[in-house]
Amino acid sequence: MWLGIVTAVAALGLPATAAASAWPQEKGSGFASAAVHLSWPQDIRTWQSTDPTGRYDALYFEYGLTDRLTAGLDLGRAISGAIKSVGFLQLPLTAPDAPLKAAGQLGLGVIDGAEVVRPGVSLGMGWERGWLAADALVEQPLDGNAFDVKLDMTFGLNLPRDRKLILQLQSGQQAGDPAFLRVAPSMVIPLLGPVSAELGGIWGLVGDDSMGLKLGVWTEF
Repeated sequence: MWLGIVTAVAALGLPATAAASAWPQEKGSGFASAAVHLSWPQDIRTWQSTDPTGRYDALYFEYGLTDRLTAGLDLGRAISGAIKSVGFLQLPLTAPDAPLKAAGQLGLGVIDGAEVVRPGVSLGMGWERGWLAADALVEQPLDGNAFDVKLDMTFGLNLPRDRKLILQLQSGQQAGDPAFLRVAPSMVIPLLGPVSAELGGIWGLVGDDSMGLKLGVWTEF
């Protein structure tokens, strides 16, 4: 599955930037990323082998329907760890020249076989050398069950030769479970043409005793 995702995204012929977050895609332009996430227990004394104890693949896609309206598709794992398939629309909430960008998002889809609505809000601020972003989402089942929440904080730094250094704090809480907090640093490196690779790690800080690797590709069109 991973090789198929990589091939499909690379074939789009897309430079590496962060997913839009609070920044809308321009009309007719888009962004796509694909990644595989591998995980192991932090306590290596519990390992029975070096094989990963967890894995999931993710695909993310955005496209500018207009200069303000962005449509997207988010496939992978939800806050609960269950499989998700969510489509969404996003609109900016601030003026195009505002220093602090804000956007609202509304998604509909399926998580673990249940229909959900997924409202969200994103904040972002960018400058020549990098960007800061915050993305909050609520996954609310349409059957009335309790919702899950997620908040990601991202700091990105633009480096020479089109490389990017990213540090992300991932937090969230599944209904009925303790909250979690993870740190996820990564490096984005240009590959061939408009395609870039992302290589990163993940370490659970609170409510998560796993560690992992992230291997992905980014592209724009």
